[in-house]
Amino acid sequence: MRIQRFDDERWDVACQALAEARKYNHQHNIPILVEGKRDVETLRKMGFRGPIERIHRGKPLDAVIVALVESYRIPRNELGFNLYLLMDWDRTGGRLQKKIIESMTGMEIKISDELRQVLSKAMKPDTRCVEELPSFLRQDDP
Repeated sequence: MRIQRFDDERWDVACQALAEARKYNHQHNIPILVEGKRDVETLRKMGFRGPIERIHRGKPLDAVIVALVESYRIPRNELGFNLYLLMDWDRTGGRLQKKIIESMTGMEIKISDELRQVLSKAMKPDTRCVEELPSFLRQDDP
């Protein structure tokens, strides 16, 4: 039973994308970069057990990006990317997403923004942020 009403087809697409990201995050140690502390807590509640990083740490964005590049500059794996980027799918999240992709791509970090794209399509207009995702969980979902 769902807490809120949600279209089954969109729900399935969102769940599949989250399940794949959860698997790669845990089994392949692919980090997920989110905006803030509540986003990290949300993903942990949703079963993400691998590395999760946040950009809002009280430091300038450029300093955070450099630290992340130094931490995750690993050879590309069979997945073809080094980290997931999951900013909220609002205007601010879009701006952050674009700036981070430009900066990290220039530093040879391959980013996957597919999770954000899929969630943005599937979850609009019901929600526009990561921290609201649990409100759409069904009791029978993992």
